[in-house]
Amino acid sequence: MQKYFSFLCALPFLILSLQTVHAQEKITPTDHIEIVGLVENNLDIQIADLEKYNSQTLPDLVITSHKGDYRKELTQLKGILLIDLLKEVVIKADSPKILSEYYLIFEASDGYKVVYSWNELFNSPTGSHVFLITHKSGTGITKMEDRLLVVNTNDIQTGRRHIKSLSKITVKRVD
Repeated sequence: MQKYFSFLCALPFLILSLQTVHAQEKITPTDHIEIVGLVENNLDIQIADLEKYNSQTLPDLVITSHKGDYRKELTQLKGILLIDLLKEVVIKADSPKILSEYYLIFEASDGYKVVYSWNELFNSPTGSHVFLITHKSGTGITKMEDRLLVVNTNDIQTGRRHIKSLSKITVKRVD
């Protein structure tokens, strides 16, 4: 009886964990990115808007876990340098000096979040390696299941900042 009761108590947690794992595997694709927060004007970038940006051919990219274990390989990549897209955003700042206090939160449709500092993107080599993927495995962005996909081609553990289905970028300032 005790074992049966323990099983019944654990059952809701087991079901919830299985649903969570499934939800992370099947993420809702996105068709636009909202840029909000400490910006002069919120920006809503649609897939069609991406055509005006230069797309670059990128090398294949191995996605690894936080431990460095192989997860998958992204091939036949093309992408837009994310800072080219972000240059259109006017950040509310009294002077350029305080931009060092700003950070950007990249959020996927499933709630996964990744943070970059303003300096990291605009004042270091990292910014030259963060791409919004427009083609993957011979498939264009409109047919990609994980659109809008952001990768950092220079990360050591590539899975940590591998953002599938980017939906929003929020600009904030450190308190």
